[in-house]
Amino acid sequence: MSKFDAAATGDGYIEKLVTINRVAKVVKGGRIFGFAALTVVGDGNGRVGVGRGKAREVPVAVQKAMEDARKNMKSVPVKEGTLQYPLTGIHGAAKVVMLPASDGTGIIAGGPMRAVFEAVGVHNVLAKCIGSSNPINVVRATFKGLTDMTTPEAVAAKRGKSVEEIVG
Repeated sequence: MSKFDAAATGDGYIEKLVTINRVAKVVKGGRIFGFAALTVVGDGNGRVGVGRGKAREVPVAVQKAMEDARKNMKSVPVKEGTLQYPLTGIHGAAKVVMLPASDGTGIIAGGPMRAVFEAVGVHNVLAKCIGSSNPINVVRATFKGLTDMTTPEAVAAKRGKSVEEIVG
């Protein structure tokens, strides 16, 4: 589960804070701490973005990450609150397997993946993280898998066939 759940903001976006990482730079006089935030922003209707922000203070890092996520928003073809077909997303050593689920199943996924699904508007999905469980890589793998998903209509148009021929 994400550590900070901001419901819909004034502009209609759902903002989720996935993780905050504290880093230290060691200098002669001691340590200088900085913070890196990972956030997910979505409209709950098929658009989602992932952002990272770094600063010396947590609120500034979170604000930068939210702005970055809004800049990097992409569309995801959500079908009736679930995925079009089974997907796999890979980023680094993190591999995410996502399966469409029937109505009423809910979001069965780990914390970082759950934030992405809630922001994009997917309500029924089964997901499993395989390999690295680093939240940054898991979120990026989930984001890549979702943005690579295409609709049967798009595939049919690309191949010059009808949707019935594609779906079978």
